[in-house]
Amino acid sequence: MKMEEIVQEKLRLFFKDDSIIFDKSRFTGGLTNYNYIMNINGTEYVVREPGGMTDQMIDRKIEKVNNHIASELGLNSECVYFDELTGVKISVFINNSKNIALADPCYPTNLEAVSNLMKKVHSSPKHFPNSFDWKMEMSKYEQIVRDLNGDFFFDYSVLKEQLLEFVENNINDIKSVPCHNDTVPENFIIDDNGNAYLIDWEYSGMNDPSWDVAAYILESKLCNDSIQYLILDYYGELPTPSKILKIKCYILIQDLLWTVWALIRHYNGDDFLDYCNFRYERFRKNVKEIIISSDYPISDMVNN
Repeated sequence: MKMEEIVQEKLRLFFKDDSIIFDKSRFTGGLTNYNYIMNINGTEYVVREPGGMTDQMIDRKIEKVNNHIASELGLNSECVYFDELTGVKISVFINNSKNIALADPCYPTNLEAVSNLMKKVHSSPKHFPNSFDWKMEMSKYEQIVRDLNGDFFFDYSVLKEQLLEFVENNINDIKSVPCHNDTVPENFIIDDNGNAYLIDWEYSGMNDPSWDVAAYILESKLCNDSIQYLILDYYGELPTPSKILKIKCYILIQDLLWTVWALIRHYNGDDFLDYCNFRYERFRKNVKEIIISSDYPISDMVNN
């Protein structure tokens, strides 16, 4: 059974209506999954169709637990159905809202909303039951690529070793707090009342909070002024050089990790090659530059 047929089956089961047709006309975005807005019985919902290979990359049972914790903290949109076997999820659409990628990820008010949401996650008294270990994730993704008979970039092994050595020498004082781990601007939602939400908790787990800060900076391609604004608002003070270097390290790691993630999607037949090439080329340039000088600016790392 195709995934869209599975989604339709779950919709009919949950709403107890065999006439429901999975309507994919209102696409609302997604990379790991594909999300669609549907009006069912007068209420608008976001229906998630899991993307290819996600059953091998994501633990849906853990995601379900973490998704519930995020809802209890008032961070998440209301989830009404979550199938941990298939990954199909149905959430109530937040009316009169838009994601921050559309609302402007650099706007100061939006940066403050992002900072506040991250701080709420990172200070949660209720911890996630799992850890997000990027080395383990990368190893898992690499094995899936091999299982798909895929190839890596010709200099992948060399640059990865350079990254690992640089990270080993420059990341210290690692913390472990609840983290979202996929803080792309599309996952931050703001409604017309100024309420802010953080959605899509697939990669969530215990991790160093600087990972989330680095991810938002990288995925939003913030300019230097916006980077400084976000960092100052989040940390409440000018961070130490070691914290700045930690952010740089996580930026490097994320580009390489999501490159391998994209290779999986590519070798599974999805159209992810351009995305993969872009992230790897940026990683390739940045890892070479930062080895020459650890003072290499964050703004140059994300805007090249």
